[in-house]
Amino acid sequence: MDKNLFGLSGKIALITGGSRGLGREMALAFADFGADVIVTSRKLDNCEAVAREVRSRGRKALAHACHIGQWEQIGELVDAAYAQFGQVDVLVNNAGLSPLYPSLTDISETLFDKVVALNLKGPFRLSALIGERMAAANGGSIINVSSTAAVTPSPSAEPYGAAKAGLNALTRSLAYAYGPKVKVNAIMPGPFLTDISKAWDMERFQERAQRMVPLRRGGQPNEIVGAALYFASDASSFTTGSVLAVDGGGQGSRMLE
Repeated sequence: MDKNLFGLSGKIALITGGSRGLGREMALAFADFGADVIVTSRKLDNCEAVAREVRSRGRKALAHACHIGQWEQIGELVDAAYAQFGQVDVLVNNAGLSPLYPSLTDISETLFDKVVALNLKGPFRLSALIGERMAAANGGSIINVSSTAAVTPSPSAEPYGAAKAGLNALTRSLAYAYGPKVKVNAIMPGPFLTDISKAWDMERFQERAQRMVPLRRGGQPNEIVGAALYFASDASSFTTGSVLAVDGGGQGSRMLE
């Protein structure tokens, strides 16, 4: 077996929502495995901080501020990425949003549209722009970061769960659209203990995790890395259109009810 099966040397990776949480972990892991990295999120300062960490690992990095829910800004991001590096080999659609709301009737049209734009519309547009270039060149890998809310009843996250279910469907469709040169897969995380978990009732969460998750805990941010490296690298050369749950074997977002 090739010992460099998970290697990313010579690859360029673009990660949305890359300035914190799971996105930051993936950016640093890709750099450790040889990739140069484009880090994007809405706040440039946060992107620059992660880009500096990437450079400290001996890799090149580009920080670019972009609201993934904004169609025009996505085009500007793609232009900047190709102007800097001339290629994108790995795209990770990681940016997401799941706002709290008191009831379903209190969800405004603006809020609903914002959730769908960031979790579904943006990944579609970015995948289309980059996937087409990948397919015309040397291929590549698109990784969508979904959520177990897509497949598990989520009374506190209906618009989010619906958007992520759409992302799962999009993953399978794009695998056909851009095959055979481009792999398109999804990681479907359960509850991870990132910045978002600071708003959780942790005592209640831990109690539910003990009952509902075989591994009896939430995920640590760096535990997303194995799945991301698998899909980004040649290790997944015969895997496309796949949705991989990384959730400790549990019920995902139902634990947060």
